[in-house]
Formats: sequence, C-alpha cells, structure tokens
Amino acid sequence: MPMAAGEVRGPGRNIPRALILAMIAIIAIYCSLNVAYFYALPFEQVATSNSTSFRDALPVDARASQTFLGDYGSRIIAVVSMVSALGALNGSILSKARVPFAMARDGLFFRPFGLVHATTRVPVLCILVQGFWASILALSGTVDQLTDCLVFVSWIFYALVTSSVFVLRYKFPEMDRPHRTWGYPFVPIIFILVATWLVINTLYTKRVESIAGLVMMASGFPLYLYFRRYNKNKCQKQ
Repeated sequence: MPMAAGEVRGPGRNIPRALILAMIAIIAIYCSLNVAYFYALPFEQVATSNSTSFRDALPVDARASQTFLGDYGSRIIAVVSMVSALGALNGSILSKARVPFAMARDGLFFRPFGLVHATTRVPVLCILVQGFWASILALSGTVDQLTDCLVFVSWIFYALVTSSVFVLRYKFPEMDRPHRTWGYPFVPIIFILVATWLVINTLYTKRVESIAGLVMMASGFPLYLYFRRYNKNKCQKQ
C-alpha cells in the first residue's frame, strides 16, 4: 500500500488508517484460523501437514475442512485458496509495479518505466515486465523456494527502511513529522532486531534460497551505480 501512496487521495490520513486496520484484521483472521485448525485436528496432524518436510501431505486447511465437509472439503478449500491468491496478486501487482515506476521517475531506472497510460494512468510497461519476470521465476522453482527467496530479501529492506527513522531524525532534526513513531526508539529497535534475526535464521536454515535471493538482489546494483553516475554527470553539465 505505501508503494502506491502517491496515487492515493489524502495519503497522510488514509495510508496509516488502511495499514492499521488491515493489520488488525489480518492478525484476527490468522489467529482465528489457527484456533480452528487446532480445534479440528490433533497436534500431530497439524505438524505433519503439507510443508517442505512433508511435501506429499495435504495442507492443514484441507485436512481441517475434511473433518466436517468430508471429501468435498479439500475441493472447497482449493477454490477458496484460488480466490484468495487472486486477491493477493491484485495487491501485489498494484504495489510492486510502482517500485520501478518510482525509480524511473527519480532517474534511477530506464525512463520508459516512468510513463503511464494516457487513459488509465497505469504504468503498463512496469506491469508487463513484472508479469514476464514473475512467469520466469514461477518456472524456476517451487513455491516454497520462491517465497523463501522473496521473504528473505524483503526483511532486509524492512530493516533498512525502519533504520532510516534514526538516520532521518539525526540528519533532519527540525523536519516537520506529521506521523509519529509510536514507542520511539524502542519499537523500531525491536523491529530491527527481529528482522535481523529472521534474516540470519534464513541464511542458516535456507542457505541455497537465501543466497539465490542475495544474488538476484545484487544483480541490480550495477544498474543503480550506472544511473546514479549518469544523473550526477547530467546535473554537472546543466
């Protein structure tokens, strides 16, 4: 959601409200589902449901649904999962396409990626390239492998973004801040420590996936250096 903040009306009010309400709703739904799983199934069946260690087992939601829906339970869950995945993809397409779009607008990526459609005002090229690259990744590994790479790299940036709170307060102490950081400095410090622990844990437990994520992330660094130098030379000429 914050990635598309530039296209939201009243972002100063609506973005924090959407984030807080969405987090509360997701936590409530997630906790409710887990309570339902453990109510419907014994602990052993939950622990041995589909995962990296038990690839041939049914997912925990399918197992739980079969306790009261019989054989139709797994089919219903499959349809519900597809609908849920489509909703998640919709949000992912909306937000992730804005990253190269914003980079292009800031002069840190190829200029055509910063253009929008004349009618829909959508960064069409960003979405098409994102879909093409996602299709390649989908053919390159399993869902667990891809999510491990993505989540690992994402937590690196979550920690960096949170640490920027301290950097910005140090460099610009007098800057107007319409939104306060609750529990500063303890809350951001705890978040950074947890994020760092998750990154280190993934490096230890998922070495292949984490290294693959680091390599893909580092592959964009030469482009960043190129565009940064290009913009610097352009400013000097002006």
